Amino acid sequence: MDKPTIVWKGSPNYSSRNGYKTLAIVDHIMDGTLPGTDSWFANPASKVSSHFGVGKNGAIHQYVKLENSAWANGSVNKPNWPLLISGVNPNYYTVSIEHEGKSGDVMPEVQYQATLALHRWLIATLGIPVTRDTIIGHNRIDSVNRSRCPGTGFPWDRLFQDLQGGNDVLKVAVLLYTKEDFWAGVDVAVRNGNCAIFVRAADLSIPTEAMSAQKLIVIGGPTTKHSNEVLLSGNDKYQTAAAVAKYLG
Repeated sequence: MDKPTIVWKGSPNYSSRNGYKTLAIVDHIMDGTLPGTDSWFANPASKVSSHFGVGKNGAIHQYVKLENSAWANGSVNKPNWPLLISGVNPNYYTVSIEHEGKSGDVMPEVQYQATLALHRWLIATLGIPVTRDTIIGHNRIDSVNRSRCPGTGFPWDRLFQDLQGGNDVLKVAVLLYTKEDFWAGVDVAVRNGNCAIFVRAADLSIPTEAMSAQKLIVIGGPTTKHSNEVLLSGNDKYQTAAAVAKYLG
């Protein structure tokens, strides 16, 4: 995947990833302008940053290197994100993208194409599966103070359709019984063309999008009775790991 044109701006506000691997992209709205964000992230007193910013004119600015943590996603308040690691700052395992504008703005086409290119490059570079739990809005981490981030105007449906190759029906999807199976799920997803990964909800319900996939690979849980299901599960996590290892060959 070709890297889009990115202008390095740099921010002093970053830290290490403490050994964590990046597992998700978090999208934000600037609630302001790209130049204003450049200035704010360059200020040590702001104590905030993001990895990237995408302007309405299609410009992409980078503030923090991918191997480091930006400071955009650290506050957790009534989250709705199954991949959240309890007790661990989300900045350690996420990449953040800010978008110029206000909540509710319709994204200009040139800005959309820029963020689409950036998402595609990050997905290929970091090995992030295309799923609504690995590409999320800031509101999924903080539903109280960031409930309007990245805003009602963010083109989620179009973005996922484009990232999935313009096909509304997934050819293959991976379903995890719990988020602890995530890394095994990533390996299986990569084997299947970096397909989408879903996690069962707390009530063990199955996402409709997963059940509508042409083929469903289930890891670490009971059968879904999907018509074209591959079940990689055992009586415990060790048997499940063995089933996944055998599948991967």
